Amino acid sequence: MSDFQSTRSMIHHGTTTLGMVCTDGIVLATDTRAIAGGYFIAHRSVKKIQRVSDHLAMTIAGGVADAQSVVDTIRYYANIYQIEKRKSMPVKSAARLASNIFFSARLFPYIADVIVGGVDEKGGAIYNVDLFGSLTEDKFHSTGSGSPVAFGILESEYKEGLTIKKAIPIAAKAINAAIQRNAGTGDSFDVAVITKDGYRELSKEEKDAVLKKISGTRS
Repeated sequence: MSDFQSTRSMIHHGTTTLGMVCTDGIVLATDTRAIAGGYFIAHRSVKKIQRVSDHLAMTIAGGVADAQSVVDTIRYYANIYQIEKRKSMPVKSAARLASNIFFSARLFPYIADVIVGGVDEKGGAIYNVDLFGSLTEDKFHSTGSGSPVAFGILESEYKEGLTIKKAIPIAAKAINAAIQRNAGTGDSFDVAVITKDGYRELSKEEKDAVLKKISGTRS
């Protein structure tokens, strides 16, 4: 095995993340497992939802270190924008910045896939940016090795006009389904919501209540 292949095998990877646009904001959800060298469990409590500002956040999948580096850059420019403009960076601007960062590194790419989401003057929005910088706006999206399972739940249960309150159980159900069916996804899940009032993560008690609510309808 070459030094490059050996190094790649040690990279910690994220696995399943998702985002949904709602009438009153957005919902982001992820599992918490990081794997390395195939399906070796490297960490059981990775934070894959990264707060960028009060009204902007990102989910990370793929190489955790690569994705965190991109998040740090977006956070820096979002803070500069806040200082200069005295308002939060628009979601599309943050997504375009992420796209430019990935595209500029395409010859030696960041091994990561991110969802950029938030709420601005136009309402809630989410964008997916892949390792080559491709930028896609969606009403819902999922990334990572468990995303095919998560998409199955999202495509069957997501509806236009969904509120955050109704979207949270769907997000939890999608991540939970991926945990059950994808070896690289597991341990626990995190959920964050962003509204016009700002960013908030669900507490352990709130997540336990959601799990109890969906326990009778798990896929």
